[in-house]
Amino acid sequence: MAHASSRKSTIVRPSQHLMRAGFRTLEHVAPGLGARWADRWWFTLPTSPISDLPSGGAPFEVESEGHTVRGHRWGSGPVIYLVHGWGGNETQLARFVPPLLAAGFSVVTHDAPSHGSSDPGAVAGQGHAVEMGRALDAVAAVHGPAHAVVAHSMGGLATGLALQYGWLGTERLALVAPMVRIGDHLPTLQAGLGFGPRTRERLKQRAYDRVGLAVEEVDLVRIADEIERPDLLVIHDPADRLAKYDSSVELTEAWDGAQLTTIEGLGHHRILRDDAVVRQVVAFVLAGQLDELERSA
Repeated sequence: MAHASSRKSTIVRPSQHLMRAGFRTLEHVAPGLGARWADRWWFTLPTSPISDLPSGGAPFEVESEGHTVRGHRWGSGPVIYLVHGWGGNETQLARFVPPLLAAGFSVVTHDAPSHGSSDPGAVAGQGHAVEMGRALDAVAAVHGPAHAVVAHSMGGLATGLALQYGWLGTERLALVAPMVRIGDHLPTLQAGLGFGPRTRERLKQRAYDRVGLAVEEVDLVRIADEIERPDLLVIHDPADRLAKYDSSVELTEAWDGAQLTTIEGLGHHRILRDDAVVRQVVAFVLAGQLDELERSA
């Protein structure tokens, strides 16, 4: 085993060193080219396994910016939208469907462009939060107003952008391991690839040209100042390596009445499969329904 590990390190590490050396060189001689390469890394989607959905969901298709977005709907009560994150798909939130149906809600899931069963977006194999937000808005335009949205990871940012710029509205918002701001991930990308400030600034300009928003604008804390805020629940693991827990703390402190549940040992993806997390989200959504019934009584 030690011998195999040693062999692997001799294969991988030189390529990483060469990549970083290449970006350091481009920082000085051609930062625009370095930004073009970094752009591919930043916007290319990871892949996630596709599992089974609960039975009985009616498949649907909607169009978003000329791309076919596919999903499923269950039930006929007030609508709950389940929104996957970066590189994810609708099956990742399947554990939430049965208890929400049992509580009397209709549940809608979908795959964002270039995710799951949906068609490619503007660039095959790539995506961004704005494209994901527009897809959610297109789905909501067909399936109606939301009683609640439950979103994971970058799905939270996509939901925030749909609330800010689209037609989506919701009374309750539950964010599970949310990516609060895109800017949180730029330092990680920069450290991993080894580029410097000249390349970073050109990369930010390329991102703006692609999505139509500055990196600093794709930020739930900033978005919160510009929307009618729904009731908010955030559930996050401080040890999450893909989405910053500290940003969730900042978000809930800036959002009047927000609830933050800190949960340990579940990371970024297993948190979606935890029974206690599912129960808390369903209870939060159901509490909103009970509040509405009391107001109308």
